[in-house]
Amino acid sequence: MVSERSLHYAEAVPTTKTHRAKPLPVEDRREAIVDVVVPLLLEFGSEVTTRQIAERAGVAEGTLFRAFGDKDSIIRAAVERFMDPLPLRAMLRSIDTDLPLEQKVHDIVFHLRARFEGVIGIMAASGMTGRPPGLDVRSGFAELLAEVLADEIPRLRIDVTHATHFIRLVAFASSIGHLNRAAPFTTDELTDLILHGIAANREKDA
Repeated sequence: MVSERSLHYAEAVPTTKTHRAKPLPVEDRREAIVDVVVPLLLEFGSEVTTRQIAERAGVAEGTLFRAFGDKDSIIRAAVERFMDPLPLRAMLRSIDTDLPLEQKVHDIVFHLRARFEGVIGIMAASGMTGRPPGLDVRSGFAELLAEVLADEIPRLRIDVTHATHFIRLVAFASSIGHLNRAAPFTTDELTDLILHGIAANREKDA
């Protein structure tokens, strides 16, 4: 089943078409086609057909082949688009730094899980292997997360850089299906555990 988080970055993409699209310049047509491929890949994997892509894009199958040549080229273009880290950066930057710490951590975890689940799903659907691209700490996400949490430094028990790495680690691990399937955690639960751990508050319980 496709996770709502993994489709998070495709929310603005049309999911149904009931008419043929108007003529567009070649590059615009290619962009419009690529836009619909990612959610189809996440839903159907490599079994997605050019007919399904054409129907979702509102074009004839011949248009797909004129724009890309073959199905593999369409999928490669879609995967390359999805791996672009800019949408995630924009979403993280959009988190209101005036929000309470709990809400900021929740939003960070939600966006990261959406990204990781999507990347893992796309890799599986397209047959990619190896380390997921775009997940390297050198990509600047740690610094970006630190900026979001900068005002919370007095409340943190650990260095903010270590805190961001921990949040990313939890978000990534919880996005790997076989690791999270037996006892799935919600984003709310992960946020609570990140902030408060697993030990009971003895003073509060007394």
